[in-house]
Amino acid sequence: MTNPLVNNARPNQTAEAAMTLESFVRGNWSAGRESTEVLSAVTGNVVALATGGGFDMREILAYGRTVGGRNLRRLTFHQRAAMLKKLAEHLTEHKEALYKLSFQAGATRTDAMIDVDGGIGTLFAYASKGRRELPNSKFLLDGDTEGLSKNGTFTGQHVVMPLRGVAVQINAFNFPCWGMLEKLAPALLAGIPVITKPATVTSYVAHELARTIVASGILPEGALQFVVGTTADLFDHLTCQDVVSFTGSAETSQKLQRHPVISREAVRFIAERDSLNAAILAPDATPGSPEFDLFVKEVAKEMTVKAGQKCTAIRRSLAPSAHIDAVISALRERLSNVTIGNPELENVRMGPLVGLVQRRDVLANLEKLRAESELVAGDPDNFPVIGAEAVGGAFLPPILLHCPDPRRATAVHEIEAFGPVCTVMGYDNLDDAVALTNRGGGSLVASIYTHDTATAAELTFGIGSFHGRMVFIDRDCAKEQTGHGSPMPQMVHGGPGRAGGGEELGGVRSLSHYMQRSALQGSPAMLASITGRWSKGAPVLDGERHPFRYHFEDLEIGRTFISKERTITLDDIEHFAHFTGDTFYAHMDEEATKGHPFFPGRVAHGYLLLSFAAGLFVDPEYGPVLANYGLDSLRFLKPVQPGEAIKVRLTAKEKAPRNKQYGEVRWDVEISTGTGETAATYELLTMNAIRS
Repeated sequence: MTNPLVNNARPNQTAEAAMTLESFVRGNWSAGRESTEVLSAVTGNVVALATGGGFDMREILAYGRTVGGRNLRRLTFHQRAAMLKKLAEHLTEHKEALYKLSFQAGATRTDAMIDVDGGIGTLFAYASKGRRELPNSKFLLDGDTEGLSKNGTFTGQHVVMPLRGVAVQINAFNFPCWGMLEKLAPALLAGIPVITKPATVTSYVAHELARTIVASGILPEGALQFVVGTTADLFDHLTCQDVVSFTGSAETSQKLQRHPVISREAVRFIAERDSLNAAILAPDATPGSPEFDLFVKEVAKEMTVKAGQKCTAIRRSLAPSAHIDAVISALRERLSNVTIGNPELENVRMGPLVGLVQRRDVLANLEKLRAESELVAGDPDNFPVIGAEAVGGAFLPPILLHCPDPRRATAVHEIEAFGPVCTVMGYDNLDDAVALTNRGGGSLVASIYTHDTATAAELTFGIGSFHGRMVFIDRDCAKEQTGHGSPMPQMVHGGPGRAGGGEELGGVRSLSHYMQRSALQGSPAMLASITGRWSKGAPVLDGERHPFRYHFEDLEIGRTFISKERTITLDDIEHFAHFTGDTFYAHMDEEATKGHPFFPGRVAHGYLLLSFAAGLFVDPEYGPVLANYGLDSLRFLKPVQPGEAIKVRLTAKEKAPRNKQYGEVRWDVEISTGTGETAATYELLTMNAIRS
């Protein structure tokens, strides 16, 4: 069955030259039973036939969980990170086809760059983070062991492991590439396969992206499935091991969240939806200041990039009441220079909305906003269009409204016209600005334009709990700041309340949506065996060979070396002090330490202890230890006085392969006195050669 009315298709249109969009499920491309015409945002002509329906969703989910999940869980975090990097490089080589199709969705070259290159950049970012911030293992250890008994024979350890389900990712129409890739990256890095569903109206762009990914052969079998059209009964077959990640309207989000299976199975649901984001011009940012100009530039940009169809776009612009006229005048002038038309033309700055249906929706919401606001820039009934027919395309001009009484208004704080529409409103003081901003009920982002740090701090703690992200834009960061509406993969993308309460991005923290944190409890020996991390109380392995003589693959966790003793003398302390220049009174002045809360008299430098400890445990001959590249968790627990002896225990605590040549070894080091008291503890990191 064909639906000819999607995007208001005209009866005389045909789909003879349109591309056919298929789903990639269970390892094959397959057409669905039903087809929907997808139209160009520029001309209104048929671009593609999206086929969907008729698939066995239970089998699709099962295939992802078994084949895809098994293949991904076989890989370490570093291997998955390398996979993401390789995929990003491949997409970079094939992105021109995505640019070309994006024009039909109304995207200018700049708009497409945000979508295509932004998505690829997110893959690169997660590839880098996976390599630098995650271990080369298949699970994570969360924190140190916890002692659960008096004598240390019963301990606990938190571990984090990938779920054994599927990530069902439902994407919005505005970013068919970035939307897919920003969800895909953390899920695959976490080790969970993905079923991704694009919005139908721009599914032809997402389809080309999926085709390119599948054709690359980079992802293991079952790691990615792509579903065009309806999800049918997919939600009926979800389990507690699955995750749903949704971007779109609040209405659809609420409908999906109310699905009985989501509630019954406690399926994780990540939502990113409607958001009445705000830009706040601070009182110090007066007309003529750099911050005032940055505010005007950013508001205008967010109204016109992607024709305002961004979840992070500025919907409400707040300014001191005394500056409202200046703000409106400056915005009106800047927006009057925006050229609207065919996005393929170089002189066009803003293309059409994604389709006629979306245009009608924006106009309907615009009427509601105009009931309590006045139109001050942009006439939706009269504006020029370059290189295209205004009748066939989904064009609108940038529309600026002014709400004279935002405290009594309701629509401006509740209704999002998802297009090139923004409302300016005045505030009397910072408390008023905070109250008006928070009337939005929670958003993805707010931007603040101020050079006054006290104002910035007051606004931060006034609006912070209502916003997923806050960006402070001033003269100091003007040249390098990424803008109000640009989510960065390293930072949180999501927001409370109206914005959905989700968190799609935010560095490696994003992996937690797709992983389970569990507490292991048992003897130190048992936990060390399960986790591959030695802790006190677990068995130690002694032998004739020094632990530094073992190659990476031969070194066993728990392998231990206990050094000889060395007595610290006053001459040692004074020589170290003069040699290094560290003549701190605690090491040099006996009188100054009298009555001191920490030092019983002159004591050895902490770094002297570390230096002497290295001399006690280092095996100096050339061997498998290639380099010492740092230490973690250093604590000085007991001062050591002249005449006291120290010795060192060195234990192989944890191992992680880095590449084919070497791996990282983490050593547990304890410096103790001759009487057995612990003077210092730390973790030493070395790179050990792999024998093979």
